[in-house]
Amino acid sequence: MDRVGGGKGPGGSYYRESSSGARGRKLCPGRVNRGLSAQSTAATATMGGKNKQRTKGNLRPSNSGRAAELLAKEQGTVPGFIGFGTSQSDLGYVPAIQGAEEIDSLVDSDFRMVLRKLSKKDVTTKLKAMQEFGTMCTERDTETVKGVLPYWPRIFCKISLDHDRRVREATQQAFEKLILKVKKQLAPYLKSLMGYWLMAQCDTYTPAAFAAKDAFEAAFPPSKQPEAIAFCKDEITSVLQDHLIKETPDTLSDPQTVPEEEREAKFYRVVTCSLLALKKLLCLLPDNELYSLEEKFKSLLSQNKFWKYGKHSVPQIRSAYFELVSALCQRIPQLMKEEASKVSPSVLLSIDDSDPIVCPALWEAVLYTLTTIEDCWLHVNAKKSVFPKLSTVIREGGRGLATVIYPYLLPFISKLPQSITNPKLHFFKNFLTSLVAGLSTERTKTSSSESSAVISAFFECLRFIMQQNLGEEEIEQMLINDQLIPFIDAVLKDPGLQHGQLFHHLAETLSSWEAKADMEKDEKTAHNLENVLIHFWERLSDICVAKINEPEADVESVLGVSNLLQVLQKPKSSLKSNKKKNGKVRFADEILESNKENEKCVSSKGENIEGWELTTEPSLTHNSAGLLSPLRKKPLEDLVCKLADISINYVNERKSEQHLKFLSTLLDSFSSSRVFKMLLGDEKQSIVQAKPLEIAKLAQKNPAVQFLYQKLIGWLNEDQRKDFGFLVDILYSALQCCDNDMERKKVLDDLTKVDLKWNSLLKIIEKACSSSDKHALVTPWLKGDILGEKLVNLADCLCNEDLESRVSSESHFSERWTLLSLVLSQHVKNDYLIGDIYVERIIVKLHETLFKTKKLSEAESSDSSVSFICDVAYNYFSSAKGCLLMPSSEDLLLTLFQLCAQSKEKTHLPDFLICKLKNTWLSGVNLLVHQTDSSYKESTFLHLSALWLKNQVQASSLDINSLQVLLSAVDDLLNTLLESEDSYLMGVYIGSVMPNDSEWEKMRQSLPMQWLHRPLLEGRLSLNYECFKTDFKEQDIKTLPSHLCTSALLSKMILIALRKETVLENNELEKIIAELLYSLQWCEELDNPPIFLTGFCEMLQKMNITYDNLRVLGNTSGLLQLLFNRSREHGTLWSLIVAKLILSRSISSDEVKPHYKRKESFFPLTEGNLHTIQSLCPFLSKEEKKEFSAQCIPALLGWTKKDLCSTNGGFGHLAIFNSCLQTKSIDDGELLHGILKIIISWKKEHEDIFLFSCNLSEASPEVLGVNIEIIRFLSLFLKYCSSPLAESEWDFIMCSMLAWLETTSENQALYSIPLVQLFACVSCDLSCDLSAFFDSTTLDTIGNLPVNLISEWKEFFSQGIHSLLLPILVTVTGENKDVSETSFQNAMLKPMCETLTYISKEQLLSHKLPARLVADQKTNLPEYLQTLLNTLAPLLLFRARPVQIAVYHMLYKLMPELPQYDQDNLKSYGDEEEEPALSPPAPLMSLLSTQEDLLENVLGCIPVGQIVTIKPLSEDFCYVLGYLLTWKLILTFFKAASSQLRALYSMYLRKTKSLNKLLYHLFRLMPENPTYAETAIEVPNKDPKTFFTEELQLSIRETTTLPYHIPHLACSVYHMTLKDLPAMVRLWWNSSEKRVFNIVDRFTSKYVSSVLSFQEISSVQTSTQLFNGMTVKARATTREVMATYTIEDIVIELIIQLPSNYPLGSITVESGKRVGVAVQQWRNWMLQLSTYLTHQNGSIMEGLALWKNNVDKRFEGVEDCMICFSVIHGFNYSLPKKACRTCKKKFHSACLYKWFTSSNKSTCPLCRETFF
Repeated sequence: MDRVGGGKGPGGSYYRESSSGARGRKLCPGRVNRGLSAQSTAATATMGGKNKQRTKGNLRPSNSGRAAELLAKEQGTVPGFIGFGTSQSDLGYVPAIQGAEEIDSLVDSDFRMVLRKLSKKDVTTKLKAMQEFGTMCTERDTETVKGVLPYWPRIFCKISLDHDRRVREATQQAFEKLILKVKKQLAPYLKSLMGYWLMAQCDTYTPAAFAAKDAFEAAFPPSKQPEAIAFCKDEITSVLQDHLIKETPDTLSDPQTVPEEEREAKFYRVVTCSLLALKKLLCLLPDNELYSLEEKFKSLLSQNKFWKYGKHSVPQIRSAYFELVSALCQRIPQLMKEEASKVSPSVLLSIDDSDPIVCPALWEAVLYTLTTIEDCWLHVNAKKSVFPKLSTVIREGGRGLATVIYPYLLPFISKLPQSITNPKLHFFKNFLTSLVAGLSTERTKTSSSESSAVISAFFECLRFIMQQNLGEEEIEQMLINDQLIPFIDAVLKDPGLQHGQLFHHLAETLSSWEAKADMEKDEKTAHNLENVLIHFWERLSDICVAKINEPEADVESVLGVSNLLQVLQKPKSSLKSNKKKNGKVRFADEILESNKENEKCVSSKGENIEGWELTTEPSLTHNSAGLLSPLRKKPLEDLVCKLADISINYVNERKSEQHLKFLSTLLDSFSSSRVFKMLLGDEKQSIVQAKPLEIAKLAQKNPAVQFLYQKLIGWLNEDQRKDFGFLVDILYSALQCCDNDMERKKVLDDLTKVDLKWNSLLKIIEKACSSSDKHALVTPWLKGDILGEKLVNLADCLCNEDLESRVSSESHFSERWTLLSLVLSQHVKNDYLIGDIYVERIIVKLHETLFKTKKLSEAESSDSSVSFICDVAYNYFSSAKGCLLMPSSEDLLLTLFQLCAQSKEKTHLPDFLICKLKNTWLSGVNLLVHQTDSSYKESTFLHLSALWLKNQVQASSLDINSLQVLLSAVDDLLNTLLESEDSYLMGVYIGSVMPNDSEWEKMRQSLPMQWLHRPLLEGRLSLNYECFKTDFKEQDIKTLPSHLCTSALLSKMILIALRKETVLENNELEKIIAELLYSLQWCEELDNPPIFLTGFCEMLQKMNITYDNLRVLGNTSGLLQLLFNRSREHGTLWSLIVAKLILSRSISSDEVKPHYKRKESFFPLTEGNLHTIQSLCPFLSKEEKKEFSAQCIPALLGWTKKDLCSTNGGFGHLAIFNSCLQTKSIDDGELLHGILKIIISWKKEHEDIFLFSCNLSEASPEVLGVNIEIIRFLSLFLKYCSSPLAESEWDFIMCSMLAWLETTSENQALYSIPLVQLFACVSCDLSCDLSAFFDSTTLDTIGNLPVNLISEWKEFFSQGIHSLLLPILVTVTGENKDVSETSFQNAMLKPMCETLTYISKEQLLSHKLPARLVADQKTNLPEYLQTLLNTLAPLLLFRARPVQIAVYHMLYKLMPELPQYDQDNLKSYGDEEEEPALSPPAPLMSLLSTQEDLLENVLGCIPVGQIVTIKPLSEDFCYVLGYLLTWKLILTFFKAASSQLRALYSMYLRKTKSLNKLLYHLFRLMPENPTYAETAIEVPNKDPKTFFTEELQLSIRETTTLPYHIPHLACSVYHMTLKDLPAMVRLWWNSSEKRVFNIVDRFTSKYVSSVLSFQEISSVQTSTQLFNGMTVKARATTREVMATYTIEDIVIELIIQLPSNYPLGSITVESGKRVGVAVQQWRNWMLQLSTYLTHQNGSIMEGLALWKNNVDKRFEGVEDCMICFSVIHGFNYSLPKKACRTCKKKFHSACLYKWFTSSNKSTCPLCRETFF
């Protein structure tokens, strides 16, 4: 403990180390800065007083340096140990020798610099300099380093005592490097170094001391060290004596610069080091050199100051002092004897020093003093001074130092002269009493090592005293009666001490006495010892009986007694564990036979003590066999019998549990017939007589068996006992008294039959497992039939018992399961506890129960029995290390696995049980896999589980959940199988689950064929036969097809298996991947797959069962070959899989090429070949396609009617041609014309093949197929043929088209047949393509067409198409209200609706639809229009998007026509006395109200401003789409109306609040950032395209932009609303809450205002409207419109300014020039214009026109309305017509109405007369 050194003592001396001067502060960051204290000023003074640092390398020393130089010149020598014992403490720089000139030649300049730094005060400087010095010593050559040697001693002597410990350590390390470099050159300087060097080796900072020792060993090998020390001995002694006697804290350090605390710390450390260095000197000096130093030591010892160190306050100094005293006693005993008067009191009176640092050294010194100075007791008063102190120390338990002090006590008392200890009895009694008292201190109680040391010392001293005083009766009595027995008594009461080694010490003490008594030749001694032993046993017996002979015996005491007796019974187990090497002392004369040796006792510090005899512990040879000495055996047995007798009496009379437990432990150690006899007493054999003869004889012969039957069974069968393990111990004790195993088996068998309860059996077997001795006693019984049968019956009972209605308590029940578990899982020497046959039978029982559980319903499920079986099975599997599994256990394992692999719905088991089951079967499989031999190959579990799995996925119907559970169980199983060392195991297992080819085919066949719809529609595959079954059956809604389950299972298995090298046979891997691809492709092709199928695909993704993960495992070429073979063989999905793989870039087209190199091999065509070519078409090059089409063309010529329809005939070859054409790869016009001509020739030859205007129910699928391909060809022909057609060709195409369309129209009932649906689709496609073709004709293209073609088209064909299709639309939509557009039933809606978008307004108006009118519907429309509206408008709610868009397009064309009819009837509105309003077309408004309700459900709960994403093609999507399209129509209608009508319509919209609802919805549907995604990449300085700048194209076919449809449409509607109803939007905006207000303002300003302003200004600039007398100009940059109105001499100029958030903000009207108008009138007009622009829902031009009209009327003489001061009404644009009869003034109707309602009067506003 480095308290003396620079430790973090209470004074915090770390800080002080560096506080010398400003330099120190600068170099020690983080240290306390204390300002310039006295030290720093002193430091500055030393530096020459110039208050600044000397520059590095400045060779001129400061003044003090020069002074030293002069001093050297005068004296001519190096100054000696300057600074020690003088006041000049700081002259530690490089000294000058004979003037400064010579230094240069002697010392290297770098070294000089370093040495200078070493004389600095700052710690960090010194530390770095010393490290630098060490490095330079290593790196420089020897000559250079030698130059430093003359100056080194001076620096070393000073700096090795430095206050900072790091500096001291660095100094020693640097010194070692110097020594290694200069070696023998150091010799001349040794004498001046050695004293300090020895002190450094004793440094209190251990690293520094070690560094010094390393340096010393580097200089001198161990053999030379004494010589080196002897060479310098006088100098060393002088230095050390000076330090001890002369130095003070103030002489060692400068009081002016060093703080007091630091000075003292340094002084104490120097003293400690000096004392230890003296000791080191004594130890190292050879004997012959010692005498020469005697004089010096004499002078040291004569100094009183030296002896005072023994009482010094610093413990390190005291410790070092006592170590020196020990060394002096050892090395110069004569000198110490002379100084006895000082030594004895100094050492012996310090005996109570309890500092842990001092104690070891002190006690060593005490022993040395006692051995060296025989008359030491003359100089101290033992009885008054020494013994009381010793007594106090040991009474207090050594004050926490028992382990140090107590081993010294025996040597101490052995060295006490008799004169001192008289009277002996009194002395020893006090001594031992104090020793025992030490045990009861808190510290000793809590520390086992302390109490152990005390007990050990007690027995050592006791034995020593007994040995010394044998025969002195008083002392013997005192030792036994007053010490040993009370001590044992105390320990028996105190449980804390019983765990120590006391009983073992006691046993050893007795053994030594007994051995001595046996072997002692001196009869007297032997007799004395025997007496002592007899006396001991009597007294021990008394206390044991007293402890036991109490009704409520103390638990701890009883335990203590039994422990004591056990130890005394088996003395062998003595103190082996706890014995320390030098902790135990034995006396030589104790065992005479052992060789007497005078040994040296090695003390704790490694010095040798001579003088007392010690021997090593002899082994107790005569006890090695565990035989007890007769001196012990008899008294011990007597005592046991006595105690047993007492206990049994208490048990019999009082049923004392405590005594019964005691009996159990007694009998465990002392099971003899004598004891059992004693226990039986006088009772007669009553119970045993009822037993079989054999048992009765045994009982007669053996008291133990009799006791068993008479007493023990009764006790065992008492119910109330919680713990009865000790009774089972008694049973084993009784069995031990039987003569042989057969007797024991008979007894146990007999007991098993009747007497023993289950819990007793469990305990007996548990005990047998816990101890091999006990197991040996009962092995025959355990393996026997009686127990085996009983256990099998138990298993039967437990499994079959009705668990819910059982009466027995839960704990008994679980005990029985535990018993079963134990006999199954416990093994002894790799064998079951009971016979194998019984193990097998028990497992069969367990399996039967589990098997029943599988079939139970939820109500009957028996969780607890399953739970117990799990526990038993788990233990069985976990423990069955070397045993092979039995057949029955494999069945059990299979059932466990099956329970885990089925979903909860089937097994009705709770989660915790499933978890248990899983752990159980996994432990079983684990065992199976890790068997050393390959017995698992015969394993039935693996075989049966594979078959079961195969059956599960193929035969049973699994839903997603069940499949997931199954896959998870398989995952666990295969991961366990992976751990097997056999790489074939997994492959074999997968092979067992794998179906064969015919099974796969069967599963593929059972997949519903709905997947074909999409490939057929998209033209990817062609079919000419009917292969469809119905849709998914109802019951299949949840269960997955077996093909999906099987492919998922096997893929999962492969993913796990191939983590390790697994061998799979005959392409299994490729086959499985192919089947998985088949499953995935099937799911992908389905339109509108049911939820469970999408769930299946998601599950595969989550489980990582994807093609990407699998393809890494296999080789692609093998898989491709397999897929191509299947595609060529079967076509259909296999062909699509190949296409999908190429498309998803999973395989490159180069890999595919070899498979279709030989084009000829695909002909003659089969379905497989046809489909393969069709799937490959998109990926073939132009040349390859040409090759294929070249193969087809010859084949198209000259077929018979039958061949035309076959796959290898016209149908197949035309299909291939179409597929090539579909990808725009045939640009040969002649070729196309040629094929068209071939088709026309077919029509001539076999017209009945062409299904023109006929009933399709009679048409064969083959004919339908070929028609479909012909129609497809005509469509493609129109698209891709650039060369002009002849008139006959046009006629053929157009007439055929119309004829096919008629067929379509006539066969609506057959649309459910897929090929008919497909026929309808392609027919409509052809009509659509023709419509598109004629719609897009320009003047250039018309030139290429036959003359009358266009007019024929318009007048006949187009009319024909729409007259057929419009009724179809109405009937189709009328039949099925709610079918998604992606479903196959609605497939023909797309082309049909797209064709209808081309309908012209005239064709619409001349429709032939049946009249549809609604009663009470207010309307001004004629019937045909009303019918059209009533028929089409509701279709905007239809669930299919194509219908909605087609209806919108048709109605859009009608909207501009409708306001005219209201305009004609306008005169009937306007003069009522309320605000007039007029509804837009009623069908639209009633539709709107329905849609508003639907949208409220979809969007109502979402706050305005939060954007909702509508999933494309969902139900909500159709609602929102319909709603927005309806509004587009209403706004189109509104725009087409005149100003006056608009006022009426807007009033209606305001009343119904429809517009407000719309605006709220729009702000939930418009995106936050309405820019086009692709514009992000465009030129940055252009304005980005947004949904407001771009027109929305509502396409029916294009589905890629579907996600943007609703957002774009919402923006479009908002744009129209702002443009056409600005006043109403403004009104809504101003009245909305603040949050909405801000959202609308921000969005509109950012995205819409600029677009609208620009459009508004542009419309002014481009306006063709001419005003008589008014000119209008616009400025786009400033958003201004200027209107100049002139009439006669009057000129009015108005400037209209649009706001930045137009049209939400107010439009400002400012005045320009004004000539000839009065100010008041002028203001009126400006206000009117402002009002018109703000309140009218129209454009600026319309507002201006209205205003001009007003002013014109004013000039024409029409008077203003005196309510609104305007001629034309600002809202409904009427003139003042209502005149007052009294004052004749005219007013607007609306103004008057408002006047009357707001004032509640009916008087004229001007004259106040009643208005009539």
